[in-house]
Amino acid sequence: MPAPRQARPNIVLILADNLGWGELGCYGGGALRGAPTPRIDALAAEGARYTNFNVESDCVPTRSALMTGRHPVRTGALQSVPAGLPQGIVPWERTLAQQLSDAGYATAMFGKWHLGDKEGRYPKDRGFDEWYGIPRTTNESMFMEAVGFDPSVVEPPYVMEGIKGQPAEKRELYDLEMRRRIDGELARRSCDFIARHSDAEPFFLYVPLTQMHFPTIPHRDFEGRTKKGDFADSLVEMDARVGEIIDAVDAHGLRDNTVFIFASDNGPEYRRPWRGSAGMWTGTYHTAMEGALRVPLIVRWPGKVQAGAVSNDILHVVDLFPTLSRIAGAALPDDRIIDGVDQFDFLVGQQDTSSREGFVYYIKTEMRAAKWRDWKMHFVWEVEPNAGANHLETPYLFNLVQDPKEESDVNSTQGWVRGPIRKMIHQFQESLRDFPPVPPGAPDDYVPAKR
Repeated sequence: MPAPRQARPNIVLILADNLGWGELGCYGGGALRGAPTPRIDALAAEGARYTNFNVESDCVPTRSALMTGRHPVRTGALQSVPAGLPQGIVPWERTLAQQLSDAGYATAMFGKWHLGDKEGRYPKDRGFDEWYGIPRTTNESMFMEAVGFDPSVVEPPYVMEGIKGQPAEKRELYDLEMRRRIDGELARRSCDFIARHSDAEPFFLYVPLTQMHFPTIPHRDFEGRTKKGDFADSLVEMDARVGEIIDAVDAHGLRDNTVFIFASDNGPEYRRPWRGSAGMWTGTYHTAMEGALRVPLIVRWPGKVQAGAVSNDILHVVDLFPTLSRIAGAALPDDRIIDGVDQFDFLVGQQDTSSREGFVYYIKTEMRAAKWRDWKMHFVWEVEPNAGANHLETPYLFNLVQDPKEESDVNSTQGWVRGPIRKMIHQFQESLRDFPPVPPGAPDDYVPAKR
């Protein structure tokens, strides 16, 4: 049964795109990256900052994990797919938005979806009352100006809008100028949604921004703002857009009864000239390096989450599904494996440590690494995307506290760690055998066999 409405907070979840661990001021970047981030830094001071929040290998897998609480190797949402091909999550998967909608929340999404680009799979079909944004990804904005682009074989991308129960509609052509404008429009619509629902809480607002995904170019109002180039201007813009949404929550008197979450979907952008930073960690997304796994996570919930707290305990993006479901008073599905663990008690200080000790890490269907407590074991070594995957005869083992750059194998001196890591892997692989994954590209009517 849902909790009484007045006891349940609003939830605002902002997800940056390819924002590395080392970009924000509160994570050691900011002015050092040519781009102060005062609004997000202030959010971290008012809430808790987590330095060991982990995600999946790239955009689609992380968004699938966020929405379902399940690792993408289970959901079949393994990678970005061009328009016109089967993609995203099958309707059988239950989304976080469906969880909260069924619990009585008004729901809206403004931003990048990347989990299905046809009727039946758009956000408005998957638990969101309203949606405005892009069904796939930002680099499509470059198509129309690309050499030899042929609209007869590749449909130009559009920003779309959808209302629950109605067909989605195309709005603006997603070209490079719209790419510059889109995050401003996402913030504007977010503020409007907050205003419309300020007297009718609770609500769930999901804002997956497009910055800092390539092409990383800012709104014209922010162009030249830093004098440090497009990337720094875009980072300043992103900080300002987050600030606009914070201000809307606070201005409507919702601050104390709103769980405000800011996170990133992946490690830093690796494509030049838009290369990002993972700070003290090595690597970018599309790898199993720590720079791919760790991204910013900030949670503000006045009176519940300790202001100014910092934790290096392991959290994972799949944990948001059960944690936010509990906050909303929504029961978890009992007919499938949920990989996420409920972190409510940890977030609000009712327990001192995370409820998670580790996790397995896949890129597509290949297990690349496993992380447990202070250690990570690599089975496939690839520091740079497309550098060539080296399948290791003897896996590398790193102590991430002693060696954050992952340079010194400790198999010989700390080999005892292989035991608990191997047990964790064995349990996960047994669960894949007991509950076979959804195959990539499965049709809409796919339903796993009952077990």
